[in-house]
Amino acid sequence: MQSSNNDPLVHALVCPSPQLQALAQAIAARLGVAVVDAQPSVAVDKLDTGFILQLDEQGLALQQLGRKAPGPVRVDFGAGAVEHRRKFGGGKGQMIAKAVGLNKGAALTVLDATAGLGKDGFVLASLGCQVQLLERSPVVAELLADGLRRGLLSQDGELREIVQRLTLQRGDSRNFLAGQAAAEFDIVYLDPMFPERSKSAQVKKDMAAFHQLVGGDEDAGELLSLARKIARYRVVVKRPRKAPCLNQLAPTYQLTGKTSRYDIYVNAKIGI
Repeated sequence: MQSSNNDPLVHALVCPSPQLQALAQAIAARLGVAVVDAQPSVAVDKLDTGFILQLDEQGLALQQLGRKAPGPVRVDFGAGAVEHRRKFGGGKGQMIAKAVGLNKGAALTVLDATAGLGKDGFVLASLGCQVQLLERSPVVAELLADGLRRGLLSQDGELREIVQRLTLQRGDSRNFLAGQAAAEFDIVYLDPMFPERSKSAQVKKDMAAFHQLVGGDEDAGELLSLARKIARYRVVVKRPRKAPCLNQLAPTYQLTGKTSRYDIYVNAKIGI
């Protein structure tokens, strides 16, 4: 997920657990926020805009402030929809697997240049890919790093094995891509932030929060240009089903689902 470098203010990190204080202090130092206990200060408690972070035994979570704010958002690869997709999502028959070329049986290295909460990267890792996650929003990167940390500590051996195939790089994907040699990765995967839907449409709570936190991906076209220079086999771009192609550049081919599609830009056939 790409964002501007000026994320809206996260007011504090709330950590009630003494055992997690060292981790809380490290996260807070990277983000430049204060750590408070389970009873936030009056100043924080009365805020009705922005966000706080919460760290407890369930992990790090982002909580939007204000009336009718949605619940906390965290990265948990061992629960909910992510776990269900791992176990019952269809394996290499999934559209994302076909888009990157896994249906051809190759073991691939993937650069997920807009990692966000890491859901698609995790799916690809669960199917055997080695995945480098790139995330430049400092707050989102902390959520993702915490999810990876807890995944490596899981009692689920299969989950630990999958998470070991994921690595996180913090920073601007444009700079990272510009510094890579050609054919450094088999696949570059881009999932730029979808345009905001109308106010009458239902928006998932994590996406609604992130639209406010990190904004849109105005530089997605630049990322596509850079990605095409370093991908050994192909660049895969996830888009809303009816959205225009990035840079108005027609892909080699497309895979289209009910609400989204994959634009595939082929540089070379995947060797098997």
